[in-house]
Amino acid sequence: FGYAVTNYDRGNPKATEFVGMANFVKIFTEDKVFVKTLVTSLKWVVSQVTLQLFFGMIFALILNQKFRGRGLVRTFCFAPWAVSGVLTTMLWVLIFNEHIGLLNNVLKSIGLGHMTKAWVQNVQTAFPSVVIAELWRGIPFFTITLLGGLQTVPLELYESAKVDGGNAWKNFWLITIPYMKESIVFATLMRTIWEFRSVDLIMTMTDGGPVRRTLTLPIYMYKTSIENGQYGYGAALTVILFLILSIYVVIYLKANNFGKGVNE
Repeated sequence: FGYAVTNYDRGNPKATEFVGMANFVKIFTEDKVFVKTLVTSLKWVVSQVTLQLFFGMIFALILNQKFRGRGLVRTFCFAPWAVSGVLTTMLWVLIFNEHIGLLNNVLKSIGLGHMTKAWVQNVQTAFPSVVIAELWRGIPFFTITLLGGLQTVPLELYESAKVDGGNAWKNFWLITIPYMKESIVFATLMRTIWEFRSVDLIMTMTDGGPVRRTLTLPIYMYKTSIENGQYGYGAALTVILFLILSIYVVIYLKANNFGKGVNE
């Protein structure tokens, strides 16, 4: 907050002086890159949280069933969450590599060689590529959290619903979802915050490119402050990021009655 109202520049620290709201005025009136990064960040968060919740719920419902080898399957499903961001990035960089990548090799082997491309360098496929890579890492978090919520649902309710003629679809919406509300609220809230400030995977895979197609607000903030040395302007971007997340948290929790369950 202190640096945000100054023109502090690493190249000339002695010239630092108080500029008031000048940095914020410039961000909202002159900085076209800021608007683009904000839109990209919103696309990134919405796509990640929505898809992670959808697939996480599917995997949680499957892993909640009793079948042979369930423990082993659970271990494999949760493994991506235990892998570090750097290793995850290296894995997907190799998969999407234009020359030796697994994806292009598979396409060639099935006769679709004309579809091969530099996936993370192409302006049309760069964003979907990093979305897929992050999904692989993020889905296990939702799966673990939602699986824990599923195991708190009383089995007696399903038995009663079966006697009353309820089907699986109605049971899911009228029994499972209400009892899992707290788990869903927690997982969605945490992943939204994490994804909004996520930098490691995108920065390592694309560094915000090509032509800023994957440049999110946190990465723009990093490049402005750390790489370009404009600490005052970068601090103003940080304050905006903080305010956006704070407002989101308050509105989301209020809309969900602060995560209270069906019995509260």
